[in-house]
Amino acid sequence: MLGKKDDATITKTGDLNTIIGKGSKLDGALVVENSVRIDGKIKGNITTNDFLVIGKQGEVEGEIVAKNAVVGGKVVGKITTSGKVVLEARAIFHGEMKAARLVIDDGAIFDGQCQMKELENSNIETKPTKKTPGSDVS
Repeated sequence: MLGKKDDATITKTGDLNTIIGKGSKLDGALVVENSVRIDGKIKGNITTNDFLVIGKQGEVEGEIVAKNAVVGGKVVGKITTSGKVVLEARAIFHGEMKAARLVIDDGAIFDGQCQMKELENSNIETKPTKKTPGSDVS
């Protein structure tokens, strides 16, 4: 089926218990226990232990820490996830990103740096890298 996202980590999320609606503005930190959707404007840091969705009209300026994130709007700052980040077709991202997996749809704008490593599920720290035989070059 065309347009279907086939990823269990994206479709199986916790409860969506926080929505910042279109036209809303927030200056300051936002900490959410489950999933959050942003359709307004936030200037500050967002932390959630589950899923973050930034709608097409949503804008975030600050640092984001989440398990997984889908960006349809604009982010200026830093995104750190233990799972997957999806930049949808109209997304605009300027900044630094750390994620285990990254999907950039055709039409999205990515201006920044990305570090992709497997991350711990709970504390967003990187796992030690394994050396492969013959990888040391003198």
